[in-house]
Amino acid sequence: MMNTGEGNIQAVLAKKASGEKITMLTAYDYPTALLLDQAGIDIVLVGDSLANVVLGLESTKEVGMVEMLHHAGAVARAVKNAMVVGDMPYCAYQPHPQAAVDNARQFIGAGCCAIKLEWFDGCAQTAKQIIDAGIPVMGHVGLTPQTAAQMKVQGKDAAAAKVILEEAKKLEAIGCFSIVLECIPMELAHLITLQLKIPTIGIGAGPYCDGQVLVSYDVLGLAARYSPKFSKKYVDLQPLMLEAFKQYKNEVTLGHFPDDGHSFHMPQDELKKL
Repeated sequence: MMNTGEGNIQAVLAKKASGEKITMLTAYDYPTALLLDQAGIDIVLVGDSLANVVLGLESTKEVGMVEMLHHAGAVARAVKNAMVVGDMPYCAYQPHPQAAVDNARQFIGAGCCAIKLEWFDGCAQTAKQIIDAGIPVMGHVGLTPQTAAQMKVQGKDAAAAKVILEEAKKLEAIGCFSIVLECIPMELAHLITLQLKIPTIGIGAGPYCDGQVLVSYDVLGLAARYSPKFSKKYVDLQPLMLEAFKQYKNEVTLGHFPDDGHSFHMPQDELKKL
């Protein structure tokens, strides 16, 4: 049964009203999404960080609709309770905004409850078209990795901060149900959170947002490359996985695996016939 978004959106909005924090993590596959849902995570983001942490690409701009929809479907099949949000890849809406609605519909068709898109020139108009088509939209301001020249903190001076604040207000005004604030000073994130009626989800934006999001591979210690300052490693699975793989190699090499307990037998009378 497809997980629909309306109830999830109301639950997320209610959390801002009550002051309860919203939790969000990324997933790119069925088993991870299943665990996130069982853990009670509110929002599961099929992030375009898929490009970096799963596909080994240099930039999120390099991932396309085919890859994103493939992984979105896997995640959606696992999730029963959380809201699943599909991250619109760069090619899906920035170079060709007129195709954005059709591409957003494909994410809904894959089982997502909503889509997320990063701020760009013309973002408000494109987001409104998607919302008018009946598709919930999560906005994203501050550091926007798809188009950022450098991965650094945004909005550190008053002029730049005001621009980000106005972008967030525009997205709220056209009907976005929430906004990701990435890599901005905590003071600015606090101000935006106070001025918006919709929830803010922070990543590198300090503790005052209505919720937080991280890349699950960073949380698990599986980031093969750069791990940002704002991320937190809750467990380090890399050495555990490496040890398991080495142990497997050793047992196969020595002939210890598979043993009798991991093998099947043919009945002796059938063996004699053979």
